[in-house]
Amino acid sequence: MILISACLCGIRCKYNQEDNAHPVFVTLLKEGKALPVCPEQLGGLPTPRVASEILNGTGNDVLNRHAEVITREGQTVTKEFILGAEEALKIAQITGMKKAVLKSRSPSCGVNRIYDGTFQSKIISGDGVAAALLRKNGIEVISDQEFLQEKGETIQ
Repeated sequence: MILISACLCGIRCKYNQEDNAHPVFVTLLKEGKALPVCPEQLGGLPTPRVASEILNGTGNDVLNRHAEVITREGQTVTKEFILGAEEALKIAQITGMKKAVLKSRSPSCGVNRIYDGTFQSKIISGDGVAAALLRKNGIEVISDQEFLQEKGETIQ
């Protein structure tokens, strides 16, 4: 079983109340092979919510208190992103998860690539807050795109 970004399984938990459903992930959920989580909701943020990005760093920088997560409107939501990451980690640890498949580019779930904090769709290298915390605690973290490529699936 894998921990997976809930939006990939068709759960409308994205900031804009949409999802990133892909048939492969929906099937994994239906077969009981995936446990969906949304760290942003776990951290107490509502859905829908204002889009957020990491300002001046990556998820590791947020965890080390060297960067902030801010909304497009300039509100700081760092506390909620850290809490959500901690709750996602707690779920992974309680259930014995060793692997997570997370949505690329997200300030929470982004794996290896995230938006740069300018809200101009610019990508930088780095993990989101939850991805960084999971990785830091020994959980294998891969992006949805990497998972689909491994399975020979088409990326939407």
